[in-house]
Amino acid sequence: MYSCGFILPVMISNVCVFAASSPGISDRYLEAGKEMAGILAEKDISMTYGAGSVGIMGVMADELLDRNGNVTGIIPGFMKEMGWAHPGLKDLVVVDTMHERKSLMMEKADAIISMPGGVGTLEELLEAITLKQLGKFLKPIVILNTGGFYDPLLKHFEEMINEHFMRPLHGKIWQVASHPSEVIERIENEPDWDPQAIKYAAVEANIGRVRTSGQ
Repeated sequence: MYSCGFILPVMISNVCVFAASSPGISDRYLEAGKEMAGILAEKDISMTYGAGSVGIMGVMADELLDRNGNVTGIIPGFMKEMGWAHPGLKDLVVVDTMHERKSLMMEKADAIISMPGGVGTLEELLEAITLKQLGKFLKPIVILNTGGFYDPLLKHFEEMINEHFMRPLHGKIWQVASHPSEVIERIENEPDWDPQAIKYAAVEANIGRVRTSGQ
């Protein structure tokens, strides 16, 4: 599945962050977001995100901006009209649709970090995983599993593999970190992903038939 037999460190200058913009979440998620942003600032890694001003999105943007870090926010016009864009962003890109927002966020990034979040975050993460499964996105995807937040999802991924909706090698599409301090190492040491990954998108049934993986 990989294009080389050894691991070369991934060079990262910009990460795409998927994260919650919910204001009422537990402090542990906000603290993890702040710590993750601090690590990005220390390593001079820019962040591209959904331009939110509250929740994990807001905390991470605030921390990076306070440290003179580089932050790009991408937001659909209808959300900007709602007043949801972070007012401190100097680099704010306004797009027409949610799909365009997501595509630009991923296009600019050397890796994806998925923080805890709601259905919007989950939708972004699952699209990135699907695109990587098909060889249309090749960069590292790291799930930050703060406090075991993503345990049910990771368990469900295991069940998909066990029930042959995905191949075992598809479990290598994403990496998991339990703490912000682990995230950059996960990104830097991820093996290359095969641009021809679509060859492996179909799952062979036990009786020899080929069926497409669930997407």
